[in-house]
Amino acid sequence: MTARCGWRRAEVRLNLELLPGVDWSIAIVDLGSGEVLASHEPDRLLSTASVGKVFALIELAERLRDGSLIADQPLDRRTVSPVADSGLWQHLATDVLPLGDVATLVGAVSDNLATNVLIDLLGQDSIRARAAQWAPRGSDLVDIVRGLRGPDDPPHLSLGCAADHVEIFGRLWRERTVAGSTGERVLGWLAPGMDLSMVASAWHQDPLSHAEEYAGPIITHKTGTNLGVRADVGVVDSGGRATAYAVLANWSEEPMGHRRDDVMGALRRIGDALRTSLG
Repeated sequence: MTARCGWRRAEVRLNLELLPGVDWSIAIVDLGSGEVLASHEPDRLLSTASVGKVFALIELAERLRDGSLIADQPLDRRTVSPVADSGLWQHLATDVLPLGDVATLVGAVSDNLATNVLIDLLGQDSIRARAAQWAPRGSDLVDIVRGLRGPDDPPHLSLGCAADHVEIFGRLWRERTVAGSTGERVLGWLAPGMDLSMVASAWHQDPLSHAEEYAGPIITHKTGTNLGVRADVGVVDSGGRATAYAVLANWSEEPMGHRRDDVMGALRRIGDALRTSLG
């Protein structure tokens, strides 16, 4: 990749060009060998928007594993305040869904209403305690999803760093074949995730049907989007090789839309470099 004046490069093997004026946290790791393919401020905590919903799914999976919850338990969305933006449940007629379906909505479409219903069931403190166990550098689901954040609310839905998230997805991936494990459940909920707009866009997969991809790797991931926030974390599994990646970007998006195309283009180029590296 040709260098551009003023662009920064991520360290280690992959030759990544990083857009200046953007705060980045990046880690890409081969899960078989442990080789670090790329790294740029991997311990830097940034706003990660919906990426932090992974911690609610992990806490839920742990409760299902220990038997304190069951997947067909009914959950009623009327127990929480309505919240819009991402998700499908707000558009459905039914107020009640089984717990397993609520988790699938979070994994597949980052459903905000389903997320808040899960937080109400599990407890924010319990989710944050679980996050502290899985993410020692401070990645966390800080709050519920809110339409607007007031001065007394936490300023972010979640915080995260790339190093935590590659470790989390590496741990989930290693458990994926163990029946009833946290890894099997969480990756199963995330498998149909429909946002392939960032790093994952490099593989040109069908966002509506990529959980069983025959012409390329299986990408299981979680994204986060907000004003001035783009984040994509997950695993690219090529069958004989699995790679965990976390690419987090924060910038000043004022006015709305400022530099958004530049950041999305940079995320795509990171995906292109990763795809080239994996062959």
